Amino acid sequence: MTKHALIVGATGISGSNLAEHLLSLGQDWEVSGLSRSVSPLSGVRTLQCDLTDAASVSQALATTSPSHIFITAWARQETEAENIRVNGGMVRNVLDATAGKGIQHVALVTGTKHYLGPFEAYAKASPETPFREEQERLSYENFYYVQEDEVFSAADREGFTWSVHRPHTLIGYAVGNAMNMAATLAIYASICKETGRPFVFPGSPEQWQAATDVTDARLLARHLTWASTTPQASNHAFNIVNGEVFRWKWLWPRIAAYFGIEAEAYPGHPQPLEVSMADAAPIWDTIVRREGLAQNPLSRVASFWHSDADLGRQVETFNDMGRSRRLGFLDYQDTTQSFTDAFDRLRADRIIP
Repeated sequence: MTKHALIVGATGISGSNLAEHLLSLGQDWEVSGLSRSVSPLSGVRTLQCDLTDAASVSQALATTSPSHIFITAWARQETEAENIRVNGGMVRNVLDATAGKGIQHVALVTGTKHYLGPFEAYAKASPETPFREEQERLSYENFYYVQEDEVFSAADREGFTWSVHRPHTLIGYAVGNAMNMAATLAIYASICKETGRPFVFPGSPEQWQAATDVTDARLLARHLTWASTTPQASNHAFNIVNGEVFRWKWLWPRIAAYFGIEAEAYPGHPQPLEVSMADAAPIWDTIVRREGLAQNPLSRVASFWHSDADLGRQVETFNDMGRSRRLGFLDYQDTTQSFTDAFDRLRADRIIP
């Protein structure tokens, strides 16, 4: 039987890659996207709404009865209390609007901040690595925990199964998404190449030296599909990463080589992109005009603040994938290729030079 996926946040990096994957499976899946903007993917039925407005969500979903819900959206707020109110509310709005419709499975995408804490207390705790799903929640308030609890409560009421997916830094094709490090580093490298600035790793000594990992958005899409259709994966939380542990001091020259520039020696201290790229908007606009690129302002294609947060951590961060492996998900993704594939697609779509 054809399954009907409702992807909440279908235009983000997680949601759009999931939509592409489900559509590639042919007649197995019908795909609807719940988002403020229209999905550019042919085959996705967009249901536009304001996810923070319960009435708007209810109206958008009034005539839709999905079998599977994939919640991939979040909205950054100024404080964690507001993150909890807004992001917890978005999950609740969707699950309330679909109550009684026979939902089979709900998958929630959160992330490694489950182990590291929210932005206000980010990486102040030092949990043991590799992060494992059975580790206790931190004492800090965290909107991920509230989102999980909304799913758990609705599952108890409605009888659907659930899964929680905790990717690390997401790498993949997306435009206009705050979490896309691939696009951000591509813009940084392009501006360094244009101006002759040194292509310096902008993060902390700990991130330069320590073991870490990332998550390819295409791998996350396959993991979401697997967990939502595999009985033994029901009612579990999962880490989901590429399966390759690396150090940035190893990867950084490989990213530089892709763009035909040299990787500068690491200076031993952070040089945040928000500072070094503060004057980059007009430089980027010049590149866009000269190269005939898509008319995207710098703020739409690069999220320097988010990459600074990831690369500026002062604790080691990598994840254990044992639970997924034991239950049958064995996929692996080469990390260098995660970046270069994303760069290739950004170039093909004339997003970067």
